[in-house]
Amino acid sequence: MSRAAQPSRRALLAAAVATAVAGGAGPAAAAPSAHAGDPVTAGPARTPAGPVDNRFWTTYTDWRGGGHEGTRAVPGARPGVAIAVPAGTTAYPDPHTGTTAAWEYATWTGPEHRPAVPATELIASWNAHTPAGTWIQADLRGTYSDGTQTPWYVMGRWAAGDQDIRRTSVDGQSDGRSTVWTDTLAVDDPSSGLRVAAYRLRLTLFRTPGTALTPTVWRLGAMGSDVPDRFTVPASTPRPARELIVPRYSQEIHQGQYPEYDNGGEAWCSPTSSQMVVEYWGGRLTAEQLAWVDPAYADPQVCHAARATYDHQYAGCGNWPFNAAYAATFPGLQGVVTRLGSLADLETLIVAGIPVITSQSFLEKELTGAGYGTSGHLMTVIGFTADGDVIANDPASPSNEAVRRVYDRREWENIWLRTKRYNASGKVVSGTGGVCYLFFPARPTAGQLLALAAVGVR
Repeated sequence: MSRAAQPSRRALLAAAVATAVAGGAGPAAAAPSAHAGDPVTAGPARTPAGPVDNRFWTTYTDWRGGGHEGTRAVPGARPGVAIAVPAGTTAYPDPHTGTTAAWEYATWTGPEHRPAVPATELIASWNAHTPAGTWIQADLRGTYSDGTQTPWYVMGRWAAGDQDIRRTSVDGQSDGRSTVWTDTLAVDDPSSGLRVAAYRLRLTLFRTPGTALTPTVWRLGAMGSDVPDRFTVPASTPRPARELIVPRYSQEIHQGQYPEYDNGGEAWCSPTSSQMVVEYWGGRLTAEQLAWVDPAYADPQVCHAARATYDHQYAGCGNWPFNAAYAATFPGLQGVVTRLGSLADLETLIVAGIPVITSQSFLEKELTGAGYGTSGHLMTVIGFTADGDVIANDPASPSNEAVRRVYDRREWENIWLRTKRYNASGKVVSGTGGVCYLFFPARPTAGQLLALAAVGVR
């Protein structure tokens, strides 16, 4: 969702956890380019030690660890985990097609990870190859700070295409202490002091029975955070930065196109932003991949991105992990969902040649020059002016030519980093607290590795 007036899932999440703000805030069963360069001036700003913890499994050693039931670690330039000998066969009734099909499956269960900061929210993300006839499910089970455990929560059922299953999140998952809101596992009442002190991730890999097909997962992890409630954040001091040359695409020129994907372009801020950054890194779609799009439509790749990120349960294209997974379907790219702590973090990434897709919500009067208010919107930060103002490719623009915007630094950092805000009715609702997507090469340069490590991503 971008500029729609209806409440976003973030607003729903806020309604569940914000009981203390005024003073200060049944699980589903698991169904068995040339643009990139080293920093040109300043190096990474800091080593993160804040309220965010990232842990990703990416190496051959990572994949050999954990528990294997029918899976194997795959070596090579891009290590991963794949099906070796299926652990069994199960039936999956797809709620979005009404059909039930049999699937062979195998599982990998990661070791327990204890975040440096016990979390009130967890967001998983993954990168995978799912050829036709395969798909994956990512699950998470947390251990609370009192030693009890959550159920295994489904964090996503995903395939790159939509010919086998419908890509989906799972609603109705809660144990009365935490709840999954589309792509985010959140403690219901953070003011109680309850936190998720540790967690495990599990992958279930599915394939058509009797075949040798397999999905391969290259990256799996989660971002855990305990960002304090805040309506404002301190002002930051500009640092040397640059402007990146990122393709410009407007979501607005797609209004009315393919309404089956969240009512068309008006709501396509997330896939439009994702497509801009994918193409910045050299990702291109083939004529065959775009053949389904009406040839009368401009920028058919944006339509494709909307279809490829659409969450059939959420009924939108703004599922954060689905967008990161979409980026990684392009050769040589990977994607994660994380939180950053400051504009200094953004500047560090921009200097290293890495654009950042950010999520924010605001009233029209809170962001000068935007011309709209939003309950949830994605845009792509591509640089900073000499005065430190934010240069963003904002897809909520009337044309591709109008996409590049310059926004006031102080206004922009506050609407992006705050966790609480007042909506047009004066009600307290949520802010995203620095959430962003990072897409970057599978083989980053030394400078990019340093910049990513500086913001806690490895």
